[in-house]
Amino acid sequence: MRKILKLAVREYNAALRTKATVIMVVLMPILMGSGVIAMKLLEHQVDTSDRRIAVVDHSGVIASFLVQAAQERNQAEIRDSATGKQIQPAYIIEPVPPRDDAPDAQRLELSNRVRHRELHAFVEIGPDVVHPGRDVASCRIEYHAENAIMDEARGWLDGVINSRLRNLRIAEAGLNEATVNRLMHPISVESLGLVSVNAATGGITQAEHSNEGLALALPMVTMMLMFLMITVGATPLINAVLEEKMQRIAEVLLGSVRPFQMMMGKLLGSVGVSLTVLAIYMGGGLVAAGYLGVLHYVPFHVLPWFLLYQIAAICLYGALFIAIGAACNDFKEAQSLMLPVWLIVMIPLFVWLNVVREPQSSFSTWMSLIPPCTPMLMLLRQTSPMGIPAWQPWAGLAGVAIFTTFCVWVAGRVFRVGILMQGKTPKLVDLVRWAVRG
Repeated sequence: MRKILKLAVREYNAALRTKATVIMVVLMPILMGSGVIAMKLLEHQVDTSDRRIAVVDHSGVIASFLVQAAQERNQAEIRDSATGKQIQPAYIIEPVPPRDDAPDAQRLELSNRVRHRELHAFVEIGPDVVHPGRDVASCRIEYHAENAIMDEARGWLDGVINSRLRNLRIAEAGLNEATVNRLMHPISVESLGLVSVNAATGGITQAEHSNEGLALALPMVTMMLMFLMITVGATPLINAVLEEKMQRIAEVLLGSVRPFQMMMGKLLGSVGVSLTVLAIYMGGGLVAAGYLGVLHYVPFHVLPWFLLYQIAAICLYGALFIAIGAACNDFKEAQSLMLPVWLIVMIPLFVWLNVVREPQSSFSTWMSLIPPCTPMLMLLRQTSPMGIPAWQPWAGLAGVAIFTTFCVWVAGRVFRVGILMQGKTPKLVDLVRWAVRG
């Protein structure tokens, strides 16, 4: 045990003293924060050049209204009220008489004008949009542009045209528009938590409004933080083992310690590194949360589980990466064997949204009890306001402990054979045989 601890301290000091680790610890929060800041700063950095949109109105009742609506928008909405600076492009509507004798030729002509940058887009409005019937083609509204799906002008036209159609139908029915608006006024459904009893006073505590952004952000931040710690703590192990193997350092170390002791020392060192980085990030995060006044949203009851699952995940994946590093002769060979392990690590990233939406479903429960997925997915379920049965985190932790012990044992057998193996490219069959036979 004394040799394992000495090796762990050596690995810990060697990892923390590297420039790469220091740069990563400093730059990672800056890069992540810079992304949010950049998105906010660039929110209004849009192309403000005029957008000319041709309108082919077969109904004869929409084009003139669009011209007026665009003029009103250009006068009232495209400039910042405080600075007067233009922050949105102006829309210029160009009515185009329909060519019913050659509609395809007209569409081609307008498409070429869009390609030549004479138009931003063109819209074709069917003749029966006011009174849609069974003929779907005659009541369609088609928006043609080079990037129609991401075009904000399409959304503006959608709202304005449908508002005009609604008003026309109300007028033809002889109804009062104000009365119809009052009758059809929607009432949004508010998101609230549950009413509870105050333990101190015995009174009823009213339910609080649920924050949809926070409900998604909190689990996502928790999962990404664990993923980052796995990347920081486990991934460098494969490079460290390969470097020692290629430079014959491992042969010198094996003169004093057994292969399993060497592997466990590296694992404990990587756990120490990940916990140190985690303490820095969590400390900074708590300080920032307190400064922003959102400290009460932090799920402190989940933090002990986070640490336990973090240690288990580093040992689990770190052992697999160490085994791969010991079995390979160079980084190129290691990259091909790393892919299956990374696919397993990334499984929670593929299903996390389903788990957050329905944390108590059978799918979420069983996925979170599969040992390689448990550290991330069980934490996601524990951060949910719905909560989960108390036995499930303990069952998940027990499963992870058993599976981690098995992986460390298998990795130790592979490490013992592979650390001194030279010149032979390992295959998956070879790794299985080394694990079985030792």
